[in-house]
Amino acid sequence: MGGSAAGRGDGRGSNKAGAGAGRGLSASVPRAARRPRPPPSMQCFPSLVLALSSLLGALALLQLSLYLRVPSRYGKHEERLCRPRGRLPARCAWFLQELPSFLVPALLLALRSPPRLEPLGCRLLCCLFCWHYFYRTFIYPFFTRGRPFPLQLLFFGTLFCIYNGFLQGYYLIYCAEYPNDWCTDIRFTSGLLLFLLGMGINIHSDLLLRQLRKPGEVTYKIPQGGLFTYVSGANYFGEIVEWFGFAIATWSLPAFAFAFFTLCCIGPRAYHHHRYQTVSSYMLLLALEVQFAEHQGGGEKQGQDSR
Repeated sequence: MGGSAAGRGDGRGSNKAGAGAGRGLSASVPRAARRPRPPPSMQCFPSLVLALSSLLGALALLQLSLYLRVPSRYGKHEERLCRPRGRLPARCAWFLQELPSFLVPALLLALRSPPRLEPLGCRLLCCLFCWHYFYRTFIYPFFTRGRPFPLQLLFFGTLFCIYNGFLQGYYLIYCAEYPNDWCTDIRFTSGLLLFLLGMGINIHSDLLLRQLRKPGEVTYKIPQGGLFTYVSGANYFGEIVEWFGFAIATWSLPAFAFAFFTLCCIGPRAYHHHRYQTVSSYMLLLALEVQFAEHQGGGEKQGQDSR
């Protein structure tokens, strides 16, 4: 028993010595050489994705019910409605409104550990979303010649961009799972083609709209040429096609909810554009007919007077 006790005593002594040596070794290692622990990465919660997507669909129906009869109060439709008091220049307003849709997914990607998306299809889909909003944030606002933008609509538009940027980015970065051959899937390829086609229509239509106005001019003019020959709101049509293409390429509930929201939000505005342009064209033709009739009547009167 004495030997066993001595052994236990030697063991305790050796353990203490080992612990002391271990502490001395860790203390001797400089802090700069120690590897910092990676920050905790976010996790995927499917119930959160479902709830946010469902809420986005409900907001789409609300937008449709609000603006199908009365257009949203900015641009040329502001003339027929009461003008809001606070407004910002169009370039500044568009930049501030669209910026969160680009920054929020970038921030979510930075918080991912490691900050790399796999597979290739997931990276491409995230790049498509950020590419659109890079154009909308850093290129489009500096070329637009629109009217000053109401602060109230700017506030709600910015909130929506934060919301949707988080939903799309969170799903693609933390929840989406695609096979390695997703880039060759018919859904990805057809959706990508629709996305590029819609974005091309949108950018070209914006160019035609800018060419209608001279620098400093904000008066609305009916656009001509391009797809405007067949569709009154060609720029809106292009954006709707673009986001439905994105939804097909991702084949996800958040993307389809966003495409549906886009349709319900800018679809009614395109409808009011068509009505506005139809009435404007009719009034112009009526004014020309009246002017022509007055001219003809004046000519006949001068002929009678000369007799």
